Amino acid sequence: MSNSHTWKFFRAGGFDQVQLDNGDDLLALKDLDQKLWVALSCPTRGIEFDNRTLDMIDSDKDGQVRANEVLAAIAWAGSLLKERELLAKGSDSLNLSDIDVTTDEGKQVLASARHILKSLGKADAPSISLADMADIEKFVAGLQFNGDGVVCAAQITSDALRAAVEDIAKSNGVVADMSGGQGISQEISDQFFADASAYADWYAQGEADAAVLPMGADSQAASDALNAVKEKINDYFTRCQLAAYDARAAEPLSRSADDYQQLAAQSLSSQHLDVASFPLATIQANKSLPLGDGVNPAWLGKVEALRACVVQPLLGNKQSITAAEWNGLCAKFDAFAAWQGAKPETQVGDLGIARVREILASQSKSEIDALIAQDKAVESEINSIHSVERLIRYQRDLFHLCNNFVSFREFYSGKEKAIFQVGTLYLDGRSCELCIKVEDVNAHAAYANSSGVCLAYCELVRNGGAEKMNVAAAFTAGDSDFLMVGRHGVFYDRKGQDWNATIVRISDHPISIRQAFWSPYKKLSKMIGEQMQKLAASKANAAEGKLGNAVATTPSAVAPTAAGGAVKPPFDVGKFAGIFAAIGLAIGAIGGILASVVAGILSLAIWQIPLALIGLMLAISGPSMLLAWLKLKRRNLGPILDACGWAINARVRINIPFGTSLTAMPLLPAGAERSLVDPYAEKKSAWPYLVAIFLCLGLLVWAWSAGYIA
Repeated sequence: MSNSHTWKFFRAGGFDQVQLDNGDDLLALKDLDQKLWVALSCPTRGIEFDNRTLDMIDSDKDGQVRANEVLAAIAWAGSLLKERELLAKGSDSLNLSDIDVTTDEGKQVLASARHILKSLGKADAPSISLADMADIEKFVAGLQFNGDGVVCAAQITSDALRAAVEDIAKSNGVVADMSGGQGISQEISDQFFADASAYADWYAQGEADAAVLPMGADSQAASDALNAVKEKINDYFTRCQLAAYDARAAEPLSRSADDYQQLAAQSLSSQHLDVASFPLATIQANKSLPLGDGVNPAWLGKVEALRACVVQPLLGNKQSITAAEWNGLCAKFDAFAAWQGAKPETQVGDLGIARVREILASQSKSEIDALIAQDKAVESEINSIHSVERLIRYQRDLFHLCNNFVSFREFYSGKEKAIFQVGTLYLDGRSCELCIKVEDVNAHAAYANSSGVCLAYCELVRNGGAEKMNVAAAFTAGDSDFLMVGRHGVFYDRKGQDWNATIVRISDHPISIRQAFWSPYKKLSKMIGEQMQKLAASKANAAEGKLGNAVATTPSAVAPTAAGGAVKPPFDVGKFAGIFAAIGLAIGAIGGILASVVAGILSLAIWQIPLALIGLMLAISGPSMLLAWLKLKRRNLGPILDACGWAINARVRINIPFGTSLTAMPLLPAGAERSLVDPYAEKKSAWPYLVAIFLCLGLLVWAWSAGYIA
C-alpha cells in the first residue's frame, strides 16, 4: 500500500474513521486498506441518495454499490477533471474549461457538452448543469440514430424496407429502442435471414420431389384433412376386419341398443362427445367407408372435407372407399409427412413461402445492415452525451457518498442526516432521528434485534393509503413505558411530507439509565396493582356469587315490601370480621418489615442515615442500572443496516451520549413563561398525609417500646 498520501482519522462511534476533506483524499482512497472502510456495500434503493447516480456507479446492475465500483467512479471522474478539488465541492454545474481534453475521451465529452448546449440554444454558455441535462433522454431519443443498434420501422422512409422490417419483427420479435419504440437489432436481423434461408431451402426440396407434394400447393391442406380423420377411419376399418374374422363381433362393435338408449334421454347435437365416440359408420364385414350418407353425424363434416380435398382429386368422384384405397391414400402422404418432420423450427413459415422468397430476393438484408451500422457508428458520440451527465453527477455526489460509505462522518457529525436516515418520527412526546426504511419488517427485526437498540417498526401511510412504506425508528432516550403496538404518531420524510405512522412491532431493549433506575419500582408497583386488582375482582365475584345464591335459596329475603323496595340481606358480622382480620395480618406483616427497616436506619448516626437510604436504593436499582449500562454500551448500528442490504465493515457504536442526541425529549422554549396553576387539577386530600403521620408515629412508638430506640 502506498504511503505517499497523509491520512487523517477521527474517533466516533468507538472506532477510527478516515476523514475525507478534499479531492486528493478521494483519489487516494484506492490505496486505503478497505478494512478501514465503514461500509463495503450499500443498496441502490431505500436510501436518501440520487437513484440515477447510484445506478451509474452500479456497473454490474445488481442493485448494490460496492467499494470497487465507488473507486472506479472516482478514478473515472478524476481522469476527466483538471482539478481534483472539484470532486469535493459538490457542484451540479460543470465548467467546460474544467474538462481535461488531454485524452480522447475528454475531447469527446467536451464536444458532446457543446453539442448539447448548442441544441438548447446556449452555444456560448461556459458551463453545463444537471438542469440542462434534464431532458437528455428525450434529446437522444429524438435523434435519427441513437447508437443503440436498433432500427425501428417507423423511422424508415422506404415502404418496401419498412414492410420487410415489420415482417422480420413479426416473425423473430423486437427489442426496445432508446426512443421508446420497438425495433430489430443486428442479432434479430441475422437470425431472421438465417431462418428464412433454411426455410426456403427446405421448401425447395419438397418442390423438387413430386412424391413429397402429391397434390402440389394443395398438399398441406389435403394432409391436414386426412390427418383429421385418420385415427377414426383406421378404427372403423379395424372393426370391420374384426367383424370379418367373427360375425358375432359386428353388432357389439357397432354399439348396442342400450348405448343408444342412454343417449335417448339427452339433448343431442353433432358436437356431443358421446356421439363422437361411436364408430364412424355401422360395422359390417369388409364394408367400405361411406363418404356421405351413413357417416356418424359428429364426423360428417371432416369426412366431407376428406372427400373434397383428397379422395376426389386422387380417386375421382367416389361415394365410398375401401380399406385398400384408404391405405393407398395414406401411403401417398408418407413422404410429405417425413418432409414436414424435417421442417425448420422457426416462425418464418407463417409469412408464407412467397413472402419469404420475396424478402430474400430483395436488398432488405444489406439495407438493414447499413442502417444498423449507421446507428452503431454514433454509439461513442451518444455514450459521450451520457458521459457528460455522468461526470456532472459524479462531481456533485461522490464526496457526499463517500462520507456516508467510507466513513459515517455525516452521521456522527450531526450537521446533516446520513443517507440511510429517511426522516423523523414524532411519537410518545419524542422525536426520533434514526429512522431507516425497511422492506420486510419481520425479516429485518429477526436480524436487527442483535443491535441492542430499541426499535419501533412503524407502518407509514399517506394520501389515503395510496403510498405506504415501513421504517424502523430507534428510541435512544426516555423510556418504553408507553411504546406499544398500535400507537400512532406522525412521520416527516426528508422532503417534508407527513405520513401517518402506526407501530406494528417493537424490538424491546434498554433505552436509558434513568429508565433502568425506576424499572424495579415500576415493576413492583405494577405487580402490586395487578395483584390488588385480582384480589378485588375475586372478592367481588365471590360476593356476587353469594348474593346470587342467597336470592335463589331464600326468595323471601328479597320479597318486595309495602313501600315497593326489597329487604336487604342481614349483615354477616363473622364474614367481615374475617376480612378485617386478614387485612390486619397483612398490614401487621408489612408493618413489621417496615419497622425492622426503620429501626435499623434509626439505629445509625444522623450522618449515616442518608447514606443508608442511598445504599438501599442502589441495592434495589443498581443491578438493573448496571445491566442497562452494559447493554447501552454495546448498541450497534451495524445489524440494523446489514438487515437492509448494507455490508457494514465496522462496529458502529451508538453510545449513551450520542444515542441521546438521536432522540429528542420535549423541552420548553428558552424564555417561555410557565404557569403551574391547573384549574382542573384534582383536589388533594389531607387523609393520606394524616395516615402517613400516624403510621410513622406508630412505628416510632413500637420501636421505642421494643427497645430499638433508647
